[in-house]
Amino acid sequence: MLKKIRIAILLFVLFLVGADSYLTQQRLTGWEQPLAVVIYPVNGDGSAASSDYIASLHRDDLSGIDRFLEGEGQRYRQKALPPVLFEVAPEVTQLPPEPPFGAGTLTIMWWSLQLRYWAWKNDTNAGPPGNIKVFVLYHDPADGEKLDHSLGLKEGHICLVNAFAGRSLSPLNNVVITHEILHTLGATDKYDHRTLQPLFPEGYAEPELVPLLPQKYAEIMGGAIPLSPAELRMPESLAATVVGEVTAREIGWLP
Repeated sequence: MLKKIRIAILLFVLFLVGADSYLTQQRLTGWEQPLAVVIYPVNGDGSAASSDYIASLHRDDLSGIDRFLEGEGQRYRQKALPPVLFEVAPEVTQLPPEPPFGAGTLTIMWWSLQLRYWAWKNDTNAGPPGNIKVFVLYHDPADGEKLDHSLGLKEGHICLVNAFAGRSLSPLNNVVITHEILHTLGATDKYDHRTLQPLFPEGYAEPELVPLLPQKYAEIMGGAIPLSPAELRMPESLAATVVGEVTAREIGWLP
C-alpha cells in the first residue's frame, strides 16, 4: 500500500510538472517573444584546463548560435525572429545527477525530477531567469577521451552538454549546444543511434540533391554530413549545418 501511495504521489507531481512544461512549450514555440538561454559552465572533469577555460568563457564564444537560429528562423518564417538572448552564468561547482541510460521508465522519471531540483538548487544566474538552461560540462581535450552523450530535455527545458575546454573547439561545441537547445523546443533526432548515419530524407540538409551523396551540409538534428552510404563527417561549426523542414515544423517555424 505504501509503495502505491508513493507511486501515486510521484505521478501527481509529474502531472503538475508536465502541465507547466506543456504551457511553457506552447509559449516558446509560438516565437512571439525573445528566447532567453542561460549557459551554466561546469568543470566536468575537475581539470585545470577546464577551470582556466571556464574563467575566460564569454558570451561572444556563443554568439554564433543566436545568429544561426535567427537566420534559419527568418528563412522559414519569412520575417525576423524575436532575438535569441544568451547569458553566461557563474560556474556551477556541483556535478549533475548521472543520466540513467538504459533504465526503466520510473527510474528515468525520478531522475528527471532530481535533475530539475539540482538545476534549481545550482542556479548561479543572478539575472532574469532563462527560458532554457544549458549546463555545459567542460573537459580537457588533451585527455583524448570520448565525451559522453549530451541531452536536451523538453520537459523542464534543461540541457546537459558535454563539451571540450578549448577556444579553437568553441565552434564544434556550439553545434552540440544548438542541437540540444532544439531538443528542448521539440525537435527530434534524425539519425540512426546505432550507426550515427542521418536518416533519409528528414536527416539530410538537401534531400533533393542529385546526386544525393556526398551532401555539403549537415541537418542540425541529423548530426553529421553524409558523404557515402557508410561514410560521414561531423560538422565543425554551425556554418556547415542547416535546419531542415521537418525540424522547422517541430519547433514551430512552420505550421
